[in-house]
Amino acid sequence: MMSASSFQEKEFNTKSFDGNLWKRIYNLAQPEHKDLKMLLLVNLAVGIMDALFPYLEKIGLDYFAVAEYRQNELTAYILVCAAGIAMTAFMVYQVFRLAGKVEMGFSFDVREKAFAHLQILSFSYYDTTPIGWLMARVTSDIARVAEIFGWSLMDFAYGFFNMLAVTIIMLIVNWKLAMLVLVFTPLLAFLCVFFQTKMLHNYRDVRRINSRITSSFNECISGAKTTKTLGIEEHNFHDFRDETREIRHASIRAAVLSSVFMPLILLIGALTSALLLNYGGRNVLSGILKFGTLMMFTQYAIQFYEPLKAIAGLIAEMQMAQANAERILSLLDAQPTVTDTPEVIEKYGTEIDPKIENYEEMIGNIIFDHVRFHYIEGEPVLKDFNLSVQQGQTIALVGETGSGKSTIVNLLCRFYEPVSGEIRIDGHRSQDRSIGWLHSNLGYVMQSPHLFSGTVKDNVRYGRLDATDEEIVEACKLVNAHSFITKLEKGYDSEVGEGGGLLSTGQKQLISFARAIIADPRLFVLDEATSSIDTESEKLIQDAIQKVLKGRTSFIIAHRLSTIVNSDLILVVRHGEVIEQGTHRELMKQHGYYYRLYTNQFIRQRQDEVMNQSALENA
Repeated sequence: MMSASSFQEKEFNTKSFDGNLWKRIYNLAQPEHKDLKMLLLVNLAVGIMDALFPYLEKIGLDYFAVAEYRQNELTAYILVCAAGIAMTAFMVYQVFRLAGKVEMGFSFDVREKAFAHLQILSFSYYDTTPIGWLMARVTSDIARVAEIFGWSLMDFAYGFFNMLAVTIIMLIVNWKLAMLVLVFTPLLAFLCVFFQTKMLHNYRDVRRINSRITSSFNECISGAKTTKTLGIEEHNFHDFRDETREIRHASIRAAVLSSVFMPLILLIGALTSALLLNYGGRNVLSGILKFGTLMMFTQYAIQFYEPLKAIAGLIAEMQMAQANAERILSLLDAQPTVTDTPEVIEKYGTEIDPKIENYEEMIGNIIFDHVRFHYIEGEPVLKDFNLSVQQGQTIALVGETGSGKSTIVNLLCRFYEPVSGEIRIDGHRSQDRSIGWLHSNLGYVMQSPHLFSGTVKDNVRYGRLDATDEEIVEACKLVNAHSFITKLEKGYDSEVGEGGGLLSTGQKQLISFARAIIADPRLFVLDEATSSIDTESEKLIQDAIQKVLKGRTSFIIAHRLSTIVNSDLILVVRHGEVIEQGTHRELMKQHGYYYRLYTNQFIRQRQDEVMNQSALENA
């Protein structure tokens, strides 16, 4: 269940701070660069102002407390202090405003990039990547990195500028006392490097386990009905409990490292203060040093190590956020396996930004020319597949599960690309037209229809966003959906629920038909569209199919063979090869695989009808 997620996690193995990674993340925040630079400038000002206040207090103690002074000098001193306080207050307001703006702006921009990127990734990416993994990237990971850029960067910049200003003032006033304050700085640097490596490893474990938990939780919720019908609630609970225990242990290990690191910083700060008071106090008593100067250095020792402690804490946060950043970039770096060439993009645009005015009209002639395909190297799914389809023909695909039926239509729709051979549409290679062009001419109805949260009308309109209400009603009438829709409480404005959960499978299928047909596609694909519905709904859908497919090139993957008897060509696919082909009548005359399959299914269907009739009569 977690194999895909685990595969992704193995990529993240950097051992220390990765400057190139953060440079790439910084480039993602390009729209916020102006605010980021302003945030740094404001933090520079706040850091310098905070460094000046102890110096002003030194002047007050050394001059105004023990010496004679004029009233206008005291007034000027008070005004300077008041102005400094007012300026600092204003700057702090700007810091918080800009930090919040950067955080929200970064979240918005990167989530927009991630969502747009997910739209163009190929089916193969979603085949191997759990939804929970993607959800964690787009939500918690981006939020964590955005917080670093907004608030943690603010703290880091303030601490750095404040420490720099404090160091310069101390060296100017008394370099010997300054050395006492700075003597332990190399030791602190060593501790930071040592602990950051350890913390990065632990926080990476936390994020890896969190991804598994998110994926597991998502699967348990989405499969809640299956869980209950199988009676595996206890099994799922124990699995989930084991995973949460694992993340608890990993989080405790990370917290222990932080809890050891911070007291070491506090101890070094206390030793610095003790040395300073011992040496400075002796000089004050001997008259070598003024009391105000000693007090200034005492405050600077505290002020120097307070931001240093904050920076040390930020290092731990940066390590954890680096794990988040790695995963964000792994998502954005994922490349689609099916892409358009630069020349095609130049003419037709992309799926996100199409040049619809350049789209040619599709006729619907399809040729598969010696097409081979595999999902896994060495395990062929299609072997030298050939097929010629004329405009308006209906092609039915029959065969066992895994025989290659869905692969044929997936290649036609360019969800995947052939390993060799080519597919031509209206005489042109499919790669010579854009993916957007092909999909704009495609109507696809799946075995398990998916509806989006919203109204019936909203879901039908997804097929063509500029469709009018009248066109929506006409599409629903065409596929026999209008009758049941008007019986809903609010008609076309009725909510369908998450995934269409408020409707029956047959009703969802009819709406998906209407959604597919409203765009008037030239190419239609039905992927076992009637295999999971009741007999009454099947008759409605079968009638809808006859109406919808007129004049369109269509491919039907059939489970119930009664739905394809009128197809122009039926292909019986087995182990990636066509073993029989022809019309229904031709295949029945051959008395081969199709004949046996159809006959057995027909007998079972008649038996079901007799049993149902008998049950009704007895009732």
